[in-house]
Amino acid sequence: MNIAKDKIDIRSLSLEALTEHFSRVFDGEKSFRAKQVYEWLWKKSCFSFDEMGNISKELRIKLNKNFTINNVKIHNSQYSADKTIKNSFILFDNHLIEGVLIPTPGRMTACVSSQVGCSLTCKFCATGYMERKRNLNPDEIYDQVVLIDRQAKENYGLPLSNIVYMGMGEPLLNYKNVLESVDKITSEDGLNMAAKRITLSTAGIAKMIKKLGDDQVKFNVALSLHAANDEKRNTIMPINEQNSLKALAEALKYYFAKTKNPVTYEYIVFDGFNDTVQDAAELARFCRHLPCKVNIIEYNPISFANFINAGEDKIEIFADYLRNQGITVNIRRSRGRDIDAACGQLAIKEKAVV
Repeated sequence: MNIAKDKIDIRSLSLEALTEHFSRVFDGEKSFRAKQVYEWLWKKSCFSFDEMGNISKELRIKLNKNFTINNVKIHNSQYSADKTIKNSFILFDNHLIEGVLIPTPGRMTACVSSQVGCSLTCKFCATGYMERKRNLNPDEIYDQVVLIDRQAKENYGLPLSNIVYMGMGEPLLNYKNVLESVDKITSEDGLNMAAKRITLSTAGIAKMIKKLGDDQVKFNVALSLHAANDEKRNTIMPINEQNSLKALAEALKYYFAKTKNPVTYEYIVFDGFNDTVQDAAELARFCRHLPCKVNIIEYNPISFANFINAGEDKIEIFADYLRNQGITVNIRRSRGRDIDAACGQLAIKEKAVV
């Protein structure tokens, strides 16, 4: 795949910058043409200048000469028995990422990636065993949503209803680009999706959680917790060594004070590790810091690690303890496990064909 190094990535420009470029470089072109092109790029999700119907042939030639659209493409798709679809996406520089369409009754959810690989090395997550290559640009995150939305409509006749930033990478380590992607997805000049339909999941970076509060974000935030005990959490999530539970609790309280948005805690009940009533009691104490709910997530085995999911009886006892403490608990069942599309299983096992 050739990268047009002498051309400007047009989606890296704001409307103002694009308008300025039109007036400075494209002599004789009206400034409103820049807005028309911008709408084609973001509102109509157009990946080719030649498809821009109300743009003259002469201007399309100029656009093709000066700009490129570094759009994401589907490299491969796998279909699960439960109707989940996992996609590997190829980027303009031949890196591969993964994203998933998760259909459930009344809901079509896109799980999107924010980085190529990940640097956090969580012991139970396949992506954590990959090297982080780079951050994704806002348009690369936006494109995943567009492509998965088209996939939902083509396969199930329904548009996306929800987006979760729970794919490859840590969203808060790509803060600026992730928030710009949310802006493009939620803006009237973009996909015009409601921010409350979006959830960002983080392994827990205290200072960036506070920044979410300062920026008064409107989307939902979920903390990938998995242990409410520093010693245990350090074992499976090295990020906890610099972001202790105390620091995270303070950051989350700050975030809630700024946004009034409750938080979701994601908790995998690993057999023999964090599955006791004492573990549930520690989690219940952590939940008292601010309004929240707990999603108990079914663990999906990976070849790199020896963790296994706790049995149904243990999970029910764990969940019942939390409910008896007045905590809202949901038990999330795995989707797409047979194609390695379930939570924690995303890892590139193929190479790009150039």
